[in-house]
Amino acid sequence: MMHVVATAGHVDHGKSTLVRALTGMEPDRWAEEHRRGMTIDLGFAWTRLPSGQQVAFVDVPGHERFMANMLAGVGAAPAVMFVVAADEGWMPQSAEHLDAVDALGVTHGLLVVTRCDLADPGPAMARAGKEIGATSLGQVESVAVSGRTGAGLDALRAALGRLVVGLPAADPDADVRFWTDRAFTIRGAGTVVTGTLGGGRLRVGDEVVLAPTMRSVRVRGLQSLGQPVAEATGVSRVAVNLRGVPVEEVRRGFALLTPAHWLMADVVDVRVGDGAAADLPARCMLHIGSAQMAVRTRPLGDDTARLSLPTPLPLRIGDRALLRDAGQHRIRAGVTVLDVRPPALSRRGAAAGRARELATMDGRPDGAAELRRRLIVLASDLAAMGAAPPAAQGAGDWLVEPGHWSALSERLTRLVADHAQRHPLEHGLPTGTARQLLDLPDIRLVSSLVSPPLSLVDGRIVQAAPSLPPAVAQAVATLQAELADRPYAAPQARRLADLGLGSRELAAAVRTGVLARVADGIYLLPAALVSVTDRLADLPQPFTVSAARESLGTTRRVAVPLLELLDARGQTKRLPDNRRELVE
Repeated sequence: MMHVVATAGHVDHGKSTLVRALTGMEPDRWAEEHRRGMTIDLGFAWTRLPSGQQVAFVDVPGHERFMANMLAGVGAAPAVMFVVAADEGWMPQSAEHLDAVDALGVTHGLLVVTRCDLADPGPAMARAGKEIGATSLGQVESVAVSGRTGAGLDALRAALGRLVVGLPAADPDADVRFWTDRAFTIRGAGTVVTGTLGGGRLRVGDEVVLAPTMRSVRVRGLQSLGQPVAEATGVSRVAVNLRGVPVEEVRRGFALLTPAHWLMADVVDVRVGDGAAADLPARCMLHIGSAQMAVRTRPLGDDTARLSLPTPLPLRIGDRALLRDAGQHRIRAGVTVLDVRPPALSRRGAAAGRARELATMDGRPDGAAELRRRLIVLASDLAAMGAAPPAAQGAGDWLVEPGHWSALSERLTRLVADHAQRHPLEHGLPTGTARQLLDLPDIRLVSSLVSPPLSLVDGRIVQAAPSLPPAVAQAVATLQAELADRPYAAPQARRLADLGLGSRELAAAVRTGVLARVADGIYLLPAALVSVTDRLADLPQPFTVSAARESLGTTRRVAVPLLELLDARGQTKRLPDNRRELVE
């Protein structure tokens, strides 16, 4: 298992010298760094501790001009080795680096006082320990060393062993979000990116998404600690050889993602550390992982704000980030992401209401709480926010809050009843209309809401016991009386018109089951269609249309379509000579 530790501390306090002494490797990669004797960009080196644990160090620059580079290194590391020189003690960049560590919420660390061969380490250790103790790191173990003489290095290795043993284990099955901190090319291999894999696993051959371009790329090869590997799991330093993207289209702050498992957010609501929302400048630099960008800030409450990002980032509820005032060169606040899909603030008073709602959030992903706030949400979106989807009713991937589901069901019943009253001759409420009236995102939700006393018939929602308007019911009753003695003497079109039974009225009567349609303009009582085969069974088989007409006491206008209907139902069979016989 590998552990990743970032360095932090004032410029020229011996961070790189310390990493070099621990690992025997040169963390400063660029010629300019060697010429100037200071770390400018991120450096990397690794070693195996006496305890057997492997540790990779992210060596960050200490100079304030390269603070953004420092934040890119610390942002993805789970632990920090804070370095203070015994001969210089606590310095301005020591404070800014500690502010950054605190703002990012790093909770595991170690204090190392260097150059103890040049001065008594006690005063520097006491001051640094007090400063660190007041931050998210709390009380940390302290070690005094000399990179030049090697004094204290064995004690430091032992302390590092204790530090990494206490680090929380990464989830190898987590969704991958691999922040890139370098991108370069290797002859014969192509584009390579490096970074700290915080969780999940990457395998050779995996297809991943490159954010924010959302381009699909494939993992061509992997290296960890300078060795090719088939698979890498977090937490570890990894170099990823990518197929399908030129190096010009990748840079620090991009991320490799598990496909379809992340939401790209360009507006987020956050909790601001130390209740400093009102003091935020209108524009700040946002730092998360290895990404940095200028964002617009909008205070909402005392300790909450909305951030508008120029480029979407893959963010989740609970993510820690920091806001930095680039103009004043100082950390303004640490922030915790509360919502990556916040509602628009378009109505008067919406911001105040949103502040009250944000005050109830604690930055811990909670699928049930998100469903209560959103009422209707995709289960896949909840998972992508980092919140486990709760059990709930819905349709497909859609989940609906239980109380809202009940309210929708009741409202649908009222809508169907109202539609039936206003349009008594229509066959129910169309599902598309119901979706619009209920403001539902998917028509499948309408179908799932339909339950007794409602039913779904041919794309329309009807009442289980439909009724006819009084005038139509009276006309049908008159027709029923006329057909009582001669059930197969279907009324002529003129008689239907005299009764006020037009096409819509007749269709409604058929839907309610009080009339049966044989063919255009031919309507009988439903019971007549049930007893017709009994009447025809009394005829010698096979029989002619004329024999059937006489037996049923009707006309050819009715007998022909009636027999064709029986043929279609499989109750009679038409023979080559046009006679028919009943099918048993």
